[in-house]
Amino acid sequence: MAGLALDGVNPDVGLLYDINGLARSAPPWFDRVMGFVGEFGIMLALVLVALWCWWRVRRSGTPEDSISAVAALVWAPLAAGIALLINVPIRGLVERPRPFLDHQGLEVLVAGKTDFSFVSDHSTLAMAIGVGVFVARRGFGFAAIGLALAEGFCRVYMGVHYPTDVIGGFALGTAVVLLLAPLAQALLTPLVSAVARSAGAGRLVRSRRAAAPERGHEMLDIPEPDVRPGRNGLAA
Repeated sequence: MAGLALDGVNPDVGLLYDINGLARSAPPWFDRVMGFVGEFGIMLALVLVALWCWWRVRRSGTPEDSISAVAALVWAPLAAGIALLINVPIRGLVERPRPFLDHQGLEVLVAGKTDFSFVSDHSTLAMAIGVGVFVARRGFGFAAIGLALAEGFCRVYMGVHYPTDVIGGFALGTAVVLLLAPLAQALLTPLVSAVARSAGAGRLVRSRRAAAPERGHEMLDIPEPDVRPGRNGLAA
């Protein structure tokens, strides 16, 4: 696998030069911004999207919807961590050097990358969180997956990964989230449900503002007493 990217006519290498070539023609300040965004910025944005999703699912839908969505959101970072652990032996098995070690003329925006290239940790982590958020709430999930795709582009733009490193990371992150989701939901849903019933921590799953209208709705369902006059003029 390591040798697949050594041939200059390889499409993987050609796409690498095309995308990284944008960095060579961009202003230095833009490359600095892209380096920060690709290393830290998009990952921070993904965390904020996940928190925003959590904030919204607590306040909308039924209590069962909130419990299921929060369980999915808890699973997202756990799945990302599992995917990164799986990537450790994959990297050791493939042993693919970073692209700038085998190819000249690349614009490398982040220094100090000495580990192997396949699979991209950032792409794996980003897509795992993105797909996990998608499982919890599709609207937020589309935004999160879009950020994950942008992360993959940035890793190639920065000259630290081949496109296939990114694609492999996307596949690994997605596979871990979706394949283990049924088991994760079966284990996490009862736990989140127990937290929801807790007096102190219940608001982590369901906000009081969301629960209040439901109590009011239940009050409206209480039957009114029958006050029709009877034969003797008193209420029946």
